[in-house]
Amino acid sequence: MILATHLAKGYGSRTLWSGLDVTVASGSTLALTGASGSGKSTLLNCLGLLDAPDSGSIEVDGEELTRLRAHGRRRFRRDRLGYLFQSYALVDTATVEQNLAIALGERRGRSDRFERALDRVGLAGRGRERVARLSGGEQQRVALARLLVKSPTLVLADEPTGALDAENSETVLDVLTELAGHGASVVVATHDPGIASWCDERLHLIAS
Repeated sequence: MILATHLAKGYGSRTLWSGLDVTVASGSTLALTGASGSGKSTLLNCLGLLDAPDSGSIEVDGEELTRLRAHGRRRFRRDRLGYLFQSYALVDTATVEQNLAIALGERRGRSDRFERALDRVGLAGRGRERVARLSGGEQQRVALARLLVKSPTLVLADEPTGALDAENSETVLDVLTELAGHGASVVVATHDPGIASWCDERLHLIAS
């Protein structure tokens, strides 16, 4: 569960948001909507400890994140966070399986989990291919498989369907639904009304 209270963030004289409260129950989905520049991606980054709010607190499953030191932040991102970036955030020169291995670390049973995840996203048997040779939609499927093998408790997705066709967009929503069904809190930044309506709740951001 995410419980963020009284968040504020600005750059210079510009305030993105202040006094912002965000609550996402375990197993629920939240859409972040708003015009470009309203701070959707910034809020995702704050929730994922890639950025920090100017003030306020962020708790995930009862743990106060804004007070964590560097080691605690790394541990949180490694063990509990799954991030679906617009740019996919894959290592282009590595194989599909090598990209999945980065997410899973040294945990056992990797090969079986890789096979199940790749089959789930329609990439069965393609684990040894180089990511650079895949299409954009296929790379997004690799990023989804990475989420599945990691099974995070918090999933942050930044415009996950923005550059995808209908089939790949449906796969994204199917996987996010599955992760929420396993108890993850899912937050999606989107301009797509269809994606927003798919989510359980919606938070519309307006920059001050």
